[in-house]
Order: sequence, then C-alpha cells, then structure tokens
Amino acid sequence: MTVIDANRMHEIETRYPEYFHRSFRQRFGGLMILIATLLYSLYAVWFFDLPKLFAEAHWERVGIYLSQWVSYDVQPEFRIEGDGSIDIRYPRFSPLGDNPHPDWLVNNPDGSITVSISGTSRSVTVSKSETIVTAHGVSVPVEVSSGAPKVIGPVPGWMTVYDDNVLADLGFAGNVSISVDRVKIRKRFIGWANFIFDTQSSFFDKPVGEVVSLIVSGPRIKPDQSNLSLAFDDIWNNSEWQHGDVWTKLFQTIVMAFLGTLLGALTAFPLAFLAARNITPNRLLNQILKRFFDFLRSVDMLIWALFLTRAFGPGPLAGSGAIFLTETGTLGKLYSEGLENIDNKPREGIKSTGAQTVLVHRYGIMPQIVPVFVSQTLYQWESNVRGATIIGAVGAGGIGLKLWEAMRTNANWENVAYMVILILIVVFIFDTASNALRHRLMGTKAH
Repeated sequence: MTVIDANRMHEIETRYPEYFHRSFRQRFGGLMILIATLLYSLYAVWFFDLPKLFAEAHWERVGIYLSQWVSYDVQPEFRIEGDGSIDIRYPRFSPLGDNPHPDWLVNNPDGSITVSISGTSRSVTVSKSETIVTAHGVSVPVEVSSGAPKVIGPVPGWMTVYDDNVLADLGFAGNVSISVDRVKIRKRFIGWANFIFDTQSSFFDKPVGEVVSLIVSGPRIKPDQSNLSLAFDDIWNNSEWQHGDVWTKLFQTIVMAFLGTLLGALTAFPLAFLAARNITPNRLLNQILKRFFDFLRSVDMLIWALFLTRAFGPGPLAGSGAIFLTETGTLGKLYSEGLENIDNKPREGIKSTGAQTVLVHRYGIMPQIVPVFVSQTLYQWESNVRGATIIGAVGAGGIGLKLWEAMRTNANWENVAYMVILILIVVFIFDTASNALRHRLMGTKAH
C-alpha cells in the first residue's frame, strides 16, 4: 500500500485543483437541474390543469374514431307501417348501392325481418309488435305496439331506455335504435367500402374474376370506350374516395415543397455570401442580411401561408410562396454560418496566385461548401413535404386542404386514414431518398 505524505498531497491538489476544489455549480449542478425540472413539471401540471383535463377528456371518442378509420357502416331503417308491413329504407348514399339485397338480412315466413349484426351471436328481429335484440348470450324483447317502446323483463347494461327510444349498444359491431314506428340499425364492417369502384360504376359489386374477365376479353360495356379505359375512369373518378382529386392534391403538395425549397435555396445562396463576415467584410451589410434571415424564419410557415392566401387566394401558389419565404430565411442562415466556418487556407492559397474573386470562390470555397449545402437543402426539402401538408389546411392547396375537409365533416374518417397513409408513404420515400443522397454527397455510409 502506497502512503502519500502531506507535501505530495499538496502537490497533487495544486496540479489538479478542478478535482479537489470544485465550485458550487460543479458540486450541486446536477441536483439543481433535477430540482428545477421537477418544479417545472409541477408548474406545468398546475398551469394546464392536467388532472381536470384528463378527467373531462372524452377518451371513448378515441376508440370510435380509430374504428372508423378501418371500417364502415351500413344503416338500414325499418319503418312499421299502419297495416303492419315493414318498409326497409337505406340512406341516400348507402355503400350497398341503390337496390341492396344483403345476405345478412333475412325475411322470415311470419313477416318479421332478422338482421345479423355479428354472426348469430348478435342479431335483431323486427316485427310489427316487437323487436328482439340478441347479444351477450341473452335475447331482450322490446314491445313497440304501445305509445312508447317498452323493454320486457330486466334491462341489461348494454341497453339504455329513454322516453321515446331504446338504444342497444352492441360494441364495435354496431347499435340499434328502437322507437314505436321505426327501428334503425347501424351495422359495422371491417375495411373500406367501394374503394375501387363506387356504386355508380358499371363494375360495382362484381366479383374480381368477372371484372378481370371483362377488362381482358369481355364485350364492351360502352361501345365508344374500351373496358380497360372505362375501369380506369371509374377508379380515378370514384365519387366516394375521389382518387383522382386526392392524388392530384398529393402531387401539388410535392410540387409546392420542391418549388418553394428550390426558390428559397437559389435566393439564399448568393445572399449568404453577402451575410458571411469572412466573405464580405461589411458588418452593416452582414447584420442587415442576418436580421432579414431571422425575420423570415421567425414568422412560421403557417403564418406566411395565411398572409399569402389573403393576397393571392387559396391555392398552391400561396403554399409555394410560404415555403419560399421560410426557406430563404432558414437556408440563408445555414449557408452563411457554413461559409463562416470554412477553412480559409485553400481560399488564401488561390488568392495569392492573383486569381479573380469569382475563381477564388469557385475553387477555394465551393468544394468545401457544396456537399454541406446540398445536404442541408435536401433535409429542408424532406421537411417541407410534411410542412406543405400542414399549410394546405389553411387554404394553401395540396392534400392538406383535402385532409382538413374530410376531418371537418367528422364522418369521413376512413378517407382521412387513406390520405394519412398516402402522406406517410410519400414522407417515407422522400426521407429514404434524401438520406441516401446526403450520405452519397458527404461520402458517408448510410445506416
């Protein structure tokens, strides 16, 4: 065991004072950060009133909206006429078309109608005097012959009785609303209804094999148009899903992002040379341009879009202009900082040969900055593909406006899911391509 005497200890303390005489910040800095984070968290809980917010939130709507993303419903209505007959009606734009005959609806010999909600475990039988709802292993009859619907027997927990209506909640499968003269059923199906052909198409409700046969070798449905062309028109102009409009708006979003980023880069590039202190030794000009960049990027892209839609009206021009203004500020700052951090030795070497300023920039600066500038520009372009979707919601065109219109109805969540998936695919493709190009330009290996 080595023993260190007092002189040796004093010598070590003198040589390494940072270890033996630590400041208050060094000793308690970590603890102070932890306490400050905890206090700020408590303040945020109080400021936003999070307990009340979570208590009053409509969490049940999350499941409803998510289910509507991946499913659709059919709503037949059974009206009990005065003579005891039952009239079946569907909404005007039913997914089943104008003359539906679903196999899950059965007309019984006694005049009643049985609707299968989810196999045989959940069903509804409608007759002129009562409606029988079967679910969760029990059958509950509801009498409808008197002045108000009346549940016969105990009322189960999944059934709610109102003054003039009885509502049976059958979970994801749907629900049943029973009144004296009508029974309305909501039956839910997994999937997207009529995604390929809508109810107005000549190919609607035909099996896949028959559709393929008609397109390949079948007789023409319309004499003046081939079946292949007719099928494409029906898909592109699908009135329920609006594929043509959605894909056109998606292309607009991509073009908006590309055009805005390109114009921003072309504008920011020469201004960055004037803003860089080591390139242009004019402090007044440097500061004016840098504050100009700060102004452009401090105003959010969404705000620029609002301004420009007022000036030019709704459309992709306002969206491209908003991206252009924001990117001029962002890329101008990035470019100028990149120029200020270059190695001046190549530049000074070329300048010492008496070369002109243009040649000094071309051979002394450009080889250092081009890979970095292109990498930064590609990253901004990738980011602007996402940003263009957001600004479209305020009228700047593109798929963002289409997405907002579908969300605003609060009824077309399957269309919302369709557009969200398309946006995710486009963002993924652009992200992958942008990363590959950046790594290739920087000479690094992509992971």
